[in-house]
Amino acid sequence: MNWEAVFLTFRLALFTVAILLVVGLPLAYWLAFTRWRWKVLIEAVVALPLVLPPTVLGFYLLVGLGANSPVGKLYEWFSGHRLVFTFEALLLASVLYSLPFAVQPFATAFASVDRNLIEAAWTMGASSFKTFLWVILPLSAGGVITGMVLSFAHTLGEFGVVLMVGGNIPGATRTISIDIYDKVQALDYTGALQTSLFLFMVSFVVLSTVYAVNRRFQGMWLR
Repeated sequence: MNWEAVFLTFRLALFTVAILLVVGLPLAYWLAFTRWRWKVLIEAVVALPLVLPPTVLGFYLLVGLGANSPVGKLYEWFSGHRLVFTFEALLLASVLYSLPFAVQPFATAFASVDRNLIEAAWTMGASSFKTFLWVILPLSAGGVITGMVLSFAHTLGEFGVVLMVGGNIPGATRTISIDIYDKVQALDYTGALQTSLFLFMVSFVVLSTVYAVNRRFQGMWLR
């Protein structure tokens, strides 16, 4: 088992979830409550990673973050090294690739909150932010946790995007999925089986957690 790749992947997944909470919650709130007629365009953009091949998204990110791109040049001027083939590039790619797995459950949960409760909070003088913090967010906890867990699990299994943007640098960008691919290429099927089984068990536990959380919150609503 390549524990270096395991720890790097888990660190990537945790950072991705943290950023998606900061970015995804406001975006999901806007999607759930805005009346802008063209919001479907934003929803389509958010959902694009669900249908785009990972290599396509990875290629665009590789070009957009490369040394000749404005983002790449700015990052290189600021940090002194290129952005592509670094952990930071992996993190940015993971955030974009896992965005719909966080935003869609968040937005669905927000939209399902009883509008009467929201308006009651407003009539009592609560601001929009306080209403979100004390009414919408607690009532949407199941959807928020689901989005976080799905984003975490999705990041664990990324392959095409992270390979194109981060390459295969041991200790820096080699994730679990890339390590499995390397073992298969080297005909180390025993090692590939062990790592695959580990990833399978982690994914199973993560999905079981999602279903258990959803069931618990559904039971709370019924009571």
